[in-house]
Amino acid sequence: MKTKRTKILAISSLMLLLLATPSFSPTQELIKKTIEKSIDSWLLLGPFPAPMPAFYNDGKKDFSLEDLLKFDEADISHLKPKAKSSFKWHDGTRAQWNTIHTEEENINLEGNSSYPSTAYLGFYIDVSRWTNASVILRSPQMFRLYLDGRSVTSKATIEKAEEGKAPPNGKKTTVKIRLVTGKHLLLIKTVFDPKSNSDWTIRASVSYDEKFASSSPSITLLPEKKMTIGLLLDGPKLTGISISPDGTLAALSKRQTLPPSDTSESWLELYDIEANRLIQTYRGDMAISSVRWAPSGKKFSYTSYGKSRNSIWIVDLEAGTSFPLLKEIKNLEQHVWAPDGGFIVYSVSEEGRPDRKGVKRLQDMADRQPGWRSRSFLYKISVPGGVRQRLTAGELSTSLNSISPDGKSLVFTRSTVDYSVRPYSKTELYSLNLETLKAEMLWEGRWFQGAQWCPKGKKLLVLGGPSVFGDAGINVPSDTLPNEYDNQAYLFDPLTKEVEPITKFFNPSIDQAFWSQTEDNIYFTATDRSYRFLFKYDLKKKQFSPINCGVEIIDHFDLSYKKPIAVYSGSSAAVPPKAYVLNIKKMKTRLLQDPGKEDFKDVRFGGVKRWVFKSNRGHEILGRVYYPPDFDQSKQYPCIVYYYGGTSPVTRDFGGRYPKNLWAAQGYVVYVLQPSGATGFGQKFSALHVNDWGFIVADEIILGVKRFLAAHPFIDPKRVGCIGASYGGFMTMLVLTRTNLFSAAVAHAGISSISSYWGEGYWGYAYSAIATANSFPWNRRDIYVNQSALFNADKITTPLLLLHGSIDTNVPPGESTQLYTALKILGREVEYIQVLDQNHHIMTYNKRKIWTKTILAWFDRCLKRQPEWWYDLYPNR
Repeated sequence: MKTKRTKILAISSLMLLLLATPSFSPTQELIKKTIEKSIDSWLLLGPFPAPMPAFYNDGKKDFSLEDLLKFDEADISHLKPKAKSSFKWHDGTRAQWNTIHTEEENINLEGNSSYPSTAYLGFYIDVSRWTNASVILRSPQMFRLYLDGRSVTSKATIEKAEEGKAPPNGKKTTVKIRLVTGKHLLLIKTVFDPKSNSDWTIRASVSYDEKFASSSPSITLLPEKKMTIGLLLDGPKLTGISISPDGTLAALSKRQTLPPSDTSESWLELYDIEANRLIQTYRGDMAISSVRWAPSGKKFSYTSYGKSRNSIWIVDLEAGTSFPLLKEIKNLEQHVWAPDGGFIVYSVSEEGRPDRKGVKRLQDMADRQPGWRSRSFLYKISVPGGVRQRLTAGELSTSLNSISPDGKSLVFTRSTVDYSVRPYSKTELYSLNLETLKAEMLWEGRWFQGAQWCPKGKKLLVLGGPSVFGDAGINVPSDTLPNEYDNQAYLFDPLTKEVEPITKFFNPSIDQAFWSQTEDNIYFTATDRSYRFLFKYDLKKKQFSPINCGVEIIDHFDLSYKKPIAVYSGSSAAVPPKAYVLNIKKMKTRLLQDPGKEDFKDVRFGGVKRWVFKSNRGHEILGRVYYPPDFDQSKQYPCIVYYYGGTSPVTRDFGGRYPKNLWAAQGYVVYVLQPSGATGFGQKFSALHVNDWGFIVADEIILGVKRFLAAHPFIDPKRVGCIGASYGGFMTMLVLTRTNLFSAAVAHAGISSISSYWGEGYWGYAYSAIATANSFPWNRRDIYVNQSALFNADKITTPLLLLHGSIDTNVPPGESTQLYTALKILGREVEYIQVLDQNHHIMTYNKRKIWTKTILAWFDRCLKRQPEWWYDLYPNR
């Protein structure tokens, strides 16, 4: 406790300090710390005459000039000013953006003397860091200011000119704006009142604190920009693509967010493939999310979704008809056409019986999951008659795999719990005779993914893990357990039970399979290292060959039933997704549709280059580098290192939840590496994931980053951050216990204690059935305890941001909470952000926006030493 004398001395010292400080005036401080830039160049749209609407002054509900100001003649969010660009105005004339300059402070516009007039003025402001700024506007007439399509301020009064005095410039309107790194559009709509005696002038300037001057905001009229969060999340996105049996029509499924709300819109577009033109859109009240093509004719089916009941509709494009085949069925699920089009097989879910109110006795480990007790069963309905037949019943769900080519039988699976052997479940594959409804078991086992009949109906194409048929598909040493996520393809004869493992020595991991009806080939989409390519398997030669589709990642693929024509959608590391047509016979591709053409036409991306190194085990560790769009090798950059480290590679998709293009646009060099254990590199490589749980990967990350920094002197080694999610979040936590190489780190949904994740996560025990095969907390303490960051938290010294969805059922939030508690007690720098009401993936639009901003703001705070954005998002209270 301080004495009275100590307090007096402290106050006296403070007074002396204040007296010794040079005096200053608030005005001098304001001038010293504020920079103001006048706007002397603009992009102008208009002016346009804007007559008031009929009955605008009927005395009951007047329509004023302020209402005219608020009324958007064009969608503000779609206005993208660019010199000489034009579009059709409401009167049929061309509205063109023109460049105007002024050496004076004011812009002078000419209004119509008989009617009110409107005009739009725009300019761009480009900032290389988060910036707190102000826009200062003066005009005697009305105006409204928009920042990136959002209204931020308005002035709805008109100032009069007084006789004998200079024309008024207008009262000053100042609005504060927050600008994230990148280019922003400032747009002014202004209205001229012909009855006023004031000029139509506008003056504008932008001011900001001098601390932002080192990365001085620039004013420009050029719309060219870099990747932004809006470009990442907004705009139309391809969600699916399919082709008609005759290869003449393509159906593109699309989705678009509807900001500022969290809702989105889905619709379907039909394209004439040969003419390459849009022929029909199903949108609004006619919205269709996806279709199932009938095997003949230009006919398809789709499901309409109600609050609790769904319907199957049949659309015949040639006949111009549409009718509901199946109406208002509760819990209606998927449906598939028979090969001859005579019937459809569909599934319906039946809700399981709940326990007594207020309690729940778990029937098995998966019973924690909502809907686990529900059971799904198969039905048949004739087309077009609509006569129904129930095909399956019983205690277990039945899942349709394929209908035989002759339409006389189908294959389906049932799954049973079996805790005696990994993966603690067993699959039963059955054939069902559709005439007698007699089911015959064809196979039972584990690691099964799916099956489909060959065109002749004699063999099944089966997808599954290396061990799905015992040792038949395994390509690792006898003392090594394979990674069962490394998906393989097999030909299985149901009569003889003979198995042919066609991908045993094929390194890419199989994603989807399409057995051609027109040639003796199977087409596979497969993950090949960090790519997802299309491969052709020649059944006679028993050879794989890649097909160049012009993209690095194939997202969706569909093969015509009757012609060697296919459609697909795909993207590359710096190329947004597009839809394409593939002529298989000629091996030629062509663009069908580019949904992001308008959004990305002025976007500039940095380069993406390959970079590899050799691990201490002698493996080539693949990686790539994303460069900022304005990269200058003479400068030093902060760096973000991204990895997953789990059983799948970080593929070269565009955008995504961890958008490397966006990070690079924010001024970071981004290094992505693919450590050992990932699929797509061959079974021996992927098997390194089994029973390692991170040590191999952590050492490769540390070694790779050290070698990467040594090879790239333009990266500041004191400003390197790392980020990973899910298993990658676990890797972030583990890496930090083994190195202080990084200056900042982010772990989203990371696993801090392997044992608690193993028991608590919905799929923890199932994932561990592969990642820690035959290893448990009671027999492998070295893995479950020693390799968990929680039990090594005292070794973490790197500033760490923990992110987690508050209702994550895959990796429960407690995994972040435990480590946060430990690091707070240890006095380490740690932040913990829970995204409320979000599961493992952050899906809700506005929450995903702030989650993305949070990651960038954290790296800006720690790696750029620019904390303003972080504290704007999360102020200390």
